[in-house]
Amino acid sequence: MKTEQRDGMQIEWDTPIPMDDGAVLRADVFRPIGAGKHPVILSYGPYAKGLAFQEGYKGNWERLIKAAPEVLKGSSNKYQVWELVDPEKWVPDGYACVRVDSRGAGRSPGFIDIWSPREALDIYQCIEWAGTQPWSTGKVGMNGISYFATNQWQAGALRPPHLAALCIWEGFADYYRELARHGGILSGFTNSWYKRQVLRVQHGVGERGLRSRVTGEPVAGPDTLPPEELAKNCADAGGEIARRRLIDDYYRARMVAFAQIDVPLLSAGNWGGVGLHPRGNFEGYLRAGSAQKWLEVHGDTHFTHFYSDYGMGLQKRFFGHFLKGEDTGWDQQPRVSLNIRRPGETFTLRGEKEWPLARTRWTKYYLWPSGRLDTDVPTHERAISYETRGDGLTFHTPPMADELEITGPVAAKLWLSSDTTDADVFLVLRVFDPDGKEVTFIGSNDPHTPVGLGWLRASHRKLDPVETLPYRPWHTHDEEWPLEPGKPVELDIEVWPTSIVVPPGCRLGLTVRGKDYEYAGGDAALPNAMYPMKGVGPFTHTDPADRPPAIFGGTNVLHFAADKMPYLLLPIIPQT
Repeated sequence: MKTEQRDGMQIEWDTPIPMDDGAVLRADVFRPIGAGKHPVILSYGPYAKGLAFQEGYKGNWERLIKAAPEVLKGSSNKYQVWELVDPEKWVPDGYACVRVDSRGAGRSPGFIDIWSPREALDIYQCIEWAGTQPWSTGKVGMNGISYFATNQWQAGALRPPHLAALCIWEGFADYYRELARHGGILSGFTNSWYKRQVLRVQHGVGERGLRSRVTGEPVAGPDTLPPEELAKNCADAGGEIARRRLIDDYYRARMVAFAQIDVPLLSAGNWGGVGLHPRGNFEGYLRAGSAQKWLEVHGDTHFTHFYSDYGMGLQKRFFGHFLKGEDTGWDQQPRVSLNIRRPGETFTLRGEKEWPLARTRWTKYYLWPSGRLDTDVPTHERAISYETRGDGLTFHTPPMADELEITGPVAAKLWLSSDTTDADVFLVLRVFDPDGKEVTFIGSNDPHTPVGLGWLRASHRKLDPVETLPYRPWHTHDEEWPLEPGKPVELDIEVWPTSIVVPPGCRLGLTVRGKDYEYAGGDAALPNAMYPMKGVGPFTHTDPADRPPAIFGGTNVLHFAADKMPYLLLPIIPQT
């Protein structure tokens, strides 16, 4: 451990935090100079606490400072790290910022096992360590994006005595349904992300990896281990979910006991995060046992508003109230705060009392064989086929005569058959301008995301009757029900929550496909991008072992019959 004063902060590098099993994790502590006591903002994750945002995520840094140039003001930005608070903007307000390298990552030795019970217990012990240090007031809050948000659900459910507040910024909550398998279909994200962002800074990469721009030390050191030892020190995260098609003990061990969470909670989601996070922010908010809990939803990239004046201001009002007892105005904060989305990346902030909104008019828009999408019920019985390798079928509303606001969870009911024993269904909720061009949005991980996405593997259509709601189907994913070729089955498909105000003259569309959505303009090809950006970012479903062409590469048929007309259930918000 090294201690020094710089940039107006007392900094402790590589502070040891002992665990109950003998392991020692390493943390960097940034706090005000002097002997005072301070509330703590703590984070725990695998991205290497010493890896500069500007070096590790160059393309995203350039996007951030363009979207939120205020990030550059009031800070040297030397201590900026991916998805964590900037200590130069928090320490002056009297906080101690503690960054812990998770077990097996960065400067902390051990075995990497992402979002595991062991990690949750580690966080518990890190919170208790931070809450009992001589420079701590005993109140610890957790903050951070994505990985640093998701593990807050797990840690919060363990109820560490010194945990005082959680700010879960774009953090998924269901390991199976949101990370591993969308509707039962394997997401390629975990395998690519794990190698790209975690294993590159695994503890033991050492001298072969990057160095801290501040200390000059290897961010994934100090040890430099041979590749074969590194391989023994990490779980096969991508392989585990590829092999495990149904929910089993592996997934259940990573599920969250939401009712056990009892501290004040701010859950901040992103409308454009379809593919990983936003569903968890809504479900976690609804299910958490906390009496004091708030939901906020925004747009733009995965990182913009965490660092923007808007987002940081929200976080500081929340933590100022619950960690410092200050009058920040948080007692006037609406329980639900939504940035209502319009085309052109225009948002209107609106306070609400609940989620879903009580005044929602749940409205069925029926799919017509002619390609129409309308509240009228079709009368023609018919069957329409589509090739699963093609663009699928798109159904449009007539041009809007007035604004139409859709804000909330979305669901669809289809009757579908396949020429094989299974079918993967991909739903895309879309908006088209008066010229017929699709209107897309800056998503958290792709600059051209559609309004909404949903997925379901037909063999996973079994519903949980207790958890299922009309607007949010809940599939058990505990057994497979193969199809009989040519025989239609009833499918209830969840489309993740969204918000869009469709302007007059524009049309709403629903596309039923057999593969991932792709933006018509192709790959955005952003500088220094870590993956192709064709509309769904890294959240693709293309593994041939999970989706063998012989089963999922044929023809599906959408069926229209009396009393069995497919429809889209939309949360229409009446104009006031």
